[in-house]
Amino acid sequence: MAVEQLAGLSLIEGVATKGGGATFSGYNPTDGNALEPFYTSASVTDVEHAVAAAVKAAEFLAASSGADRARLLRAFADGLDAAAESLIERAMLETALTRPRLTGEVARTSGQLRLFARVAEEGAWLNARIDMADPSRTPPKPDVRSVLRPLGPVVVFGASNFPLAFSVAGGDTASALAAGNPVIVKAHPAHPGTGELVGHIVNAAVAREGFPAGTFALLFDAGYEVGAALVQHPEIKAVGFTGSFRGGRALMDLAAKREVPIPVYAEMGSTNPVFVLPKALAERSAALAADLQASFTLGGGQFCTKPGMVFVEEQHGRAFVETLRSKVAAGGAFSLLTAGIAKQFEHELAERRSLAKTLGAERGEGHAAQSVLFEVSAEKFFEDKRLSEEVFGPTTLLVQCDSKEQMMAAARGLEGHLTATILGTPEDLAEHAELIRILEQKAGRVIFNAFPTGVEVNHAMVHGGPYPATSDGRSTSVGSLAILRFARPVAFQGMPQFALPPELQDANPRKVPQLRDGVLAI
Repeated sequence: MAVEQLAGLSLIEGVATKGGGATFSGYNPTDGNALEPFYTSASVTDVEHAVAAAVKAAEFLAASSGADRARLLRAFADGLDAAAESLIERAMLETALTRPRLTGEVARTSGQLRLFARVAEEGAWLNARIDMADPSRTPPKPDVRSVLRPLGPVVVFGASNFPLAFSVAGGDTASALAAGNPVIVKAHPAHPGTGELVGHIVNAAVAREGFPAGTFALLFDAGYEVGAALVQHPEIKAVGFTGSFRGGRALMDLAAKREVPIPVYAEMGSTNPVFVLPKALAERSAALAADLQASFTLGGGQFCTKPGMVFVEEQHGRAFVETLRSKVAAGGAFSLLTAGIAKQFEHELAERRSLAKTLGAERGEGHAAQSVLFEVSAEKFFEDKRLSEEVFGPTTLLVQCDSKEQMMAAARGLEGHLTATILGTPEDLAEHAELIRILEQKAGRVIFNAFPTGVEVNHAMVHGGPYPATSDGRSTSVGSLAILRFARPVAFQGMPQFALPPELQDANPRKVPQLRDGVLAI
């Protein structure tokens, strides 16, 4: 699918559809110029059509095997890899992200599709459990079998800062489809062309692999109406979202007010605290400061895992602080993704300048932003909750503590975060063992001697965390555990073999792992 073939149309039941709403376009962040083509927002009728098609497809998907769904996901991945150059070129225009960054993102997106293909095919995630009947027991023990089943049509919201990996064919779409759910994607208006290109790749794979057309739909909208209509539709069973706290909270509230509430799995941002311990500061303060500056400015500071606040003991961290200040002062400009993000960044900087000592340029030109370092004492940090809020852009907050005890108090006072990082030596870690226990209650991922920007997609990864980092701290949006968000357990008691899902039958025709009377059998 070449860039010049973009048509600005939604994809519903396999057909390109011109919506009935307002028109909009993507913009080039480097110059603010509109990019062709113009897109038409989906209408209420489009929403109804897409949902109805998804409902029709849901029964087919629920009955499909993991091998069938794996074949579909691999077809998505192959299509993305084949179209990588077109995707990168368009995404560069719409986001100003670099070619190396987007090259890596294409690979990550196709890689996570293949990961979920393997998960669906292997079947252990289904948690198939069989407790055999024992009629001789008093009272008689019934035959009870349980397995995870798909929820039904799922809505996925594309993210602004990841035009591929957290968007149309990103992790939420991959995990929901792997679990057997049809997906309706509400594309992000910041990169509609990239979204449309991916949508056509997915659409073609759905048709080629023999899945119902309602398996996937892509809807465009520059505002909030389409997303709100989808979340409130009675046939939608779950939502996946990556974005701001305000956006995620709004979706949570809409879903909770429905006659039948549904889960919203929202990843809503995080400040990702970093704790730099004394012996590490004595050994490598300059390297730590340089690596920190590189991490909080990576991608213009527009990662949800950006280290947005850093805690050091003042008496040990003087050299670290001076190096960090010099790195920030020498930093260049970074391009922000959208005019809205740039405007919000300036607003948040203005507020924070009134609360903390500031080092860095006052503003950039257009969508550009300079890196900024804020510094406060721990006492000031404790006094004003606004200092712990996320600022989306190339900035971090340095909190200077007067003792180990004050640092521990700061850790205990944290809200939920996606990550928490400890930089230290093994001796530091032994002397601050309490810090690990505190942080495991505050974050979904606790990191030692690495920076949080960069999330490996694997079986063990947790990209989640307690509220307000996410809507549900028991889940993850990255890694194979993400599939569990879009399924629920169903038990079958006394059911004849032919009426059971294949994964629960004694013959186990799909060869999935089964837990039989508490013993794993394959």
